[in-house]
Amino acid sequence: MGSLFCPSLIVFFSLWLTLISPSHSIDCSSLKLPGGIRHYSNCTELPTLNSTLHFTYKATNSSLFIAFSAAPSNADGWIAWAVNPTATGMAGSQALLAFKNKGSMVVKTYNISSYRSIVEGKLSFDVWDLEAEATNDGKMVIYGSLKVGGSVEKLNQVWQVGPGVSDGHPMKHEFGKANLGSWGELKLVEKVSSGSSSPAPSPVPHNDSGDGSRAREIYAGFWILALVSWLVSVL
Repeated sequence: MGSLFCPSLIVFFSLWLTLISPSHSIDCSSLKLPGGIRHYSNCTELPTLNSTLHFTYKATNSSLFIAFSAAPSNADGWIAWAVNPTATGMAGSQALLAFKNKGSMVVKTYNISSYRSIVEGKLSFDVWDLEAEATNDGKMVIYGSLKVGGSVEKLNQVWQVGPGVSDGHPMKHEFGKANLGSWGELKLVEKVSSGSSSPAPSPVPHNDSGDGSRAREIYAGFWILALVSWLVSVL
């Protein structure tokens, strides 16, 4: 009976751990936004600059709702999140940039046609409901909504932080490894089979009450009870 018990126990515990392992998905409730009022279907920790992105994509009207959070390199600095419709780097990016102006947070739009030309102006796509706020832990958050192409499945995103603003213009950011690597792909839909696609599954929006975590705990507890019952039956 011992030869049955050990391998089976390992198998069941392995299956159980895969169900609750955080490596399979990010718990949005652990990436809290100030106020806890707005909810998003997806969230991700971006790989550089200690930044996060919450987003909801509505394929029915080709709208993307985002909340980008990062800490500026200085207290009076700026943060930015952008979509690049034509390339993967900074040049060509359509950016939302936030900073403090006379004590109040503002969001401005910049069409970055080249590395030498950072001009405030209208973007190549519609944006609305732009807001920003500063958090108690030194971070800033940009909220916004934007229109994307109807057949778009993924976007080239760029994010950045800077040291300050001079005469209303953002100062140059650093050129460290993290700054130069602050770009990547944002998948709006997931492929489900060869030659077809569907919108990415939208998990139940999490909130600051931790309901999503509680549901996972209950689900994991069910499998523990199932395992115990099985062990009792075979021993």
